[in-house]
Amino acid sequence: MRVRANRTRRRGSGDGGDGGDGGAGRDGDRGAISTFVAITAASLVVLLGIVLDLGGRLRTMEQTDALAQEAARAAGQQLDRRALLEGRGYQVLQAEAEAAANAYLAGRNLTVHVDFPDPRTVSVRIDSTYDTKLLSLVKIDTLPVHGTGKAVLVHGVTEAENG
Repeated sequence: MRVRANRTRRRGSGDGGDGGDGGAGRDGDRGAISTFVAITAASLVVLLGIVLDLGGRLRTMEQTDALAQEAARAAGQQLDRRALLEGRGYQVLQAEAEAAANAYLAGRNLTVHVDFPDPRTVSVRIDSTYDTKLLSLVKIDTLPVHGTGKAVLVHGVTEAENG
């Protein structure tokens, strides 16, 4: 034998038809998930932009360091042969060394600083920028990048001698 229950629902009667709170239940929360998703999605895009662009900046820093090291090596090959023949040891011709470093880095849109801490050392510093990809959406278009390299003249047959 089957018994059939006949229920009638009345709006706002508290019988579970609309949440039992007179209509203020679900309607009051309407759109709350959409706001949460929008805020979360925007935060994830910003976080992704930070990770992507800072990773790109690190890669650019590595490349800039490598370029600075190679420019220092090229500059360090500009030996003062006269000083060597006169017995004053290995020295760098500073004007030629600076020109060699600049020639190595020519056409790369970099700012180059060549220093000579002593007659046998060449130090190269490169200043550049990394063009951001996603952070440009929040008005951060570039990030500064610096690279350094140093070459020291040494001589010796079995090991380096600085003398």
